[in-house]
Amino acid sequence: MAALQTISTTAAPAAIGPYSQAVVANGMIYTAGQIPLDAATGTLQATGIKEQTEVALANLKGLLESANSDLEHVVKTTVFLKDMNDFGAMNEIYAKYFVSHKPARSAVEVARLPRDVLVEIECVALVKTK
Repeated sequence: MAALQTISTTAAPAAIGPYSQAVVANGMIYTAGQIPLDAATGTLQATGIKEQTEVALANLKGLLESANSDLEHVVKTTVFLKDMNDFGAMNEIYAKYFVSHKPARSAVEVARLPRDVLVEIECVALVKTK
């Protein structure tokens, strides 16, 4: 069995349940969903979809960097939206983070997200090689 490495960092909000922020296995990073919480305080700072997407992606970026990766090594993202009518506004911010490299992505509308946020984003990424 491959060794698993649990990632725990202050560059992203602490887990709000019994799960890891991310796990590295076989050269891949699997992140927990990132919601728009302040990494230091765990409080919700943003109210609109654009601002919430910005914070969620910044948290994802920090988490990946803590696991020896970055946004350029993301293979796939999954975006959970409370309201699919926010898809365009979310895409506007998302495009700022994935400029030249565009990973595969799924976007789904869900009934409810933790802390009643508007967006949650998770990803699978490659660990950077030396």
